[in-house]
This record gives sequence, structure tokens and C-alpha cells, in this order.
Amino acid sequence: MLGSITPLGERGRGQRWGVTMGFFVLGSAAGGAALGGLLGGAGGVAGLGDGPTTLWLLAAAALLGAALEGRLPTTHRQVNEDWLGRYRGWVYGGAFGAQLGAGVVTVVTTSAVYVTFAAAFLTGSPAWGAVVGGCFGLVRALPVMATRNVRRTDQLVAVDRRLDAWSRPARRLAVAAQVAIGVTIVGLALSVAR
Repeated sequence: MLGSITPLGERGRGQRWGVTMGFFVLGSAAGGAALGGLLGGAGGVAGLGDGPTTLWLLAAAALLGAALEGRLPTTHRQVNEDWLGRYRGWVYGGAFGAQLGAGVVTVVTTSAVYVTFAAAFLTGSPAWGAVVGGCFGLVRALPVMATRNVRRTDQLVAVDRRLDAWSRPARRLAVAAQVAIGVTIVGLALSVAR
């Protein structure tokens, strides 16, 4: 998908990359916010939100996510690339963004996705869950910006190589971040318990 929404590809389809990207970013933030809000509301119904129990559950989710990195279930569904030739750029940009921002309706490449939406659930609040999910969706949309200067096929190949080279370091960074978050939250939970 990353190689599909480039200035080169959009020009070939008669679309404007800036418009498609704008809707992609908005769709991604909205998709994440929608799922996060639903999960936050469900967490509220379950009685979650404030308190040390919620902190312990979030720490456990982060540490478990780090331990299970690369071994969690995922769907093999991708966004429908047939839409690229069928719809206007703002339509597929927004739709692709919404699906990717929701995180779990396409291929999940890191357990941090599950941890993020567990955090949305644990907020116990539709509003805070939407904030967590919306931030996730916004950040999830940003890698497409790596293609902003792609005007030729050799540039697209170079971007693909760079991103591929970063895949292992990025996975290690995701694990390290989850461990750091989990340990920090354990410390916070211990200080609240005093």
C-alpha cells in the first residue's frame, strides 16, 4: 500500500497526491479514534479507568506484547488495491486510512497495535479511548510521507529498500518501547499503591 499512494502513482491515476494524502491521514486518525472510542466505552462498562488495577493491567499488556512480538494472531487482509482505479483519490485515501488507523482490520505487524488498543480499552472512557486510538491512527499514517518525493520508479524502489532496511530495527524499537512503557507503569503502579 505504501508504494501505491505516491506522487508518481497519483499522477498516473489523474489524482492529486496532497488531496489523497490529506484524506488518508484524516481517515487514519478517524479510524483509530472510532475503534479507540468504542473500546474505551466498553472498558467503562467493564468498570475500568482509574486506579491501580488499571495500571497493572496496562503494564501487563505492554510487557506481554513485548514478549509475544511477532507471535500474535493477525488477519492476512490488505486494503483493496482495486479501489485505486475505481474511485477518486479522496475516497480511497480516506478509506485506506480508516482501515489502517483501526489497526486490526488489516495485517498487524507488531504487538504494539494490540497494546495500543488494550490501552484504549483500559481508559474506561470513550473520549480518552478515542484520543489513544486517534493518536495511533495519526502516527500510523506518517510512514506514507516517506514517498512524498517519489516522481520516478527508481525513487520508489529506493524508498522501498530504505524502509525494508528499517524493518528489523523498527521491530526492536517497538519491543524496547513496550518494555520501557511496561516498566514505567509498574513503577507508577507501585508508587500509587503506597
